[in-house]
Amino acid sequence: MTELSQGLFEYHQRSKHRVSHYAPGPMGLDWANQPDPFREFPGAAQLKLPLAADFLVTRYNELRQGDLPPACRFDLGHVAILFELSLGLSAWKSYGAKRWALRCNPSSGNLHPTESYLLCPHLPDLSAGVYHYLSRDHLLEQRAAVDDPHWTAAFSGNGVLIGISSIHWREAWKYGMRAWRYCQHDCGHAIAAVSYAAAALGWQTRLVLSVADDVMVNLMGLGRSADFVSAEREAPDALLWVGDPDARPDPVRLLGPLSKARWHGHANRLSQEHVRWPDIDSIHRITHKSLTQQCSAPPPVTLPRPAAPALDLSFAKIARQRRSAVDFDGTTRIAAEALFAMLECLMRRHDAPPWNALRDSMLVHLALMVHRVDGLEPGLYMFLRDPAALPGFRQSLRPEWLWQKTGPDHLPLYLLLPYDLRDAAKSICCHQEIGADACFALGMLAKFAAALHEPWRYRHLFWECGMVGQVLYLEAEAAGVRSTGIGCFFDDEMHALLGIHDYSWQSLYHFTVGGAIDDTRLSTLPPYEFQP
Repeated sequence: MTELSQGLFEYHQRSKHRVSHYAPGPMGLDWANQPDPFREFPGAAQLKLPLAADFLVTRYNELRQGDLPPACRFDLGHVAILFELSLGLSAWKSYGAKRWALRCNPSSGNLHPTESYLLCPHLPDLSAGVYHYLSRDHLLEQRAAVDDPHWTAAFSGNGVLIGISSIHWREAWKYGMRAWRYCQHDCGHAIAAVSYAAAALGWQTRLVLSVADDVMVNLMGLGRSADFVSAEREAPDALLWVGDPDARPDPVRLLGPLSKARWHGHANRLSQEHVRWPDIDSIHRITHKSLTQQCSAPPPVTLPRPAAPALDLSFAKIARQRRSAVDFDGTTRIAAEALFAMLECLMRRHDAPPWNALRDSMLVHLALMVHRVDGLEPGLYMFLRDPAALPGFRQSLRPEWLWQKTGPDHLPLYLLLPYDLRDAAKSICCHQEIGADACFALGMLAKFAAALHEPWRYRHLFWECGMVGQVLYLEAEAAGVRSTGIGCFFDDEMHALLGIHDYSWQSLYHFTVGGAIDDTRLSTLPPYEFQP
């Protein structure tokens, strides 16, 4: 094991929640020091975006089946829809005098460490340059204006680049050492959210896997110390190409024109005081990514179309109504066919969101604890998103498991053990009732060995988990139920249940789907009710 791999392994072990003790975190929450959920750059020119998503007619079922509409042209109005339905606000909630925003991209604790940037050539009504998206006001802040023919030449194709970064402090304020994990989950949710919104406009999305972190830092202006004097720094996460998949620009070619550009604005400070978490600094360094080879997509596999969901919703509606359930009723049931359709949407479909963005192999699979699914016996199931993973799992899990194929022929779903696992699900989910009261709960098992071989892939394993979660969020809404991501779980208790004794597979994210109980004390307000 290399020094980097050893450091990664130590972080992974130390950041686990255990029955005997939780991962290191703050002793209490300093509410007066809670980070501002909105990064902005005072001094940068602001461009108000139109609220145009209501004019989008694309249906959610069309996207999940891979039926994308004709591609819209790239202009200010359509770029505005892309941000509004992926990274924009979905609602405001209020309780008494307190008010807080919800967004289309979910976040652990609704803390939203994810920031986003637009890099674009000259488009109708939009100048070429680098912009920061401020979701609170649905506007773009122009960080750098670029007037250089080499920039235009680099954008030879029809499309734009979306940069994603994380402010680790926003999560660490509440979650301490484990916060880095949650930032990566949120990045995966954001990647999937952008992919869905782009597809609703007829655009393809591709993760630019080859780009190095240092290149992203310069493209998004994150390394400009003078612009972040007292402000919390942002860590580069991902770069997405939205547009013609065969005309993706080389990000390195953008650095020359950008080095001559004039930058504007200074980042706001989010908290007056900060607590440093050396373990987060360490894992950030360990997973630093250099230039790599761009992966080629696996050969497309022909799959039957997933069954239509119970609700035929527009994509704009489902993107905005997505919520994280806080409590489940413990009585709601779904049909096995509804669960099968959800799982079908987790398999790769050629050029369909969100898996069109991820051209790498599927490295995350699901262990399901089924409680209330009509047509399926309660028990423990494995869903393999890549059927080729079956031999490895059979070798790594308990030898006594049944591995009984169930469900449609094309769905790699296996019953391991018929049993009432509600108590186990509750216990594993940090004793939260929501694990037992759901229709089903699941743990996402990632191929951990890939991260030990190439440490930067540790981030990508969490991203893939977040993308799986985003699919489940939307699928649950379309099925007439609700879901929630669970970051608080006892990692090794899940491994013990499955019989995993080595580190071939590790549980990185948990999820539940069920009938939500709404908090009637809360009021819901439109996302941009004060916008003109």
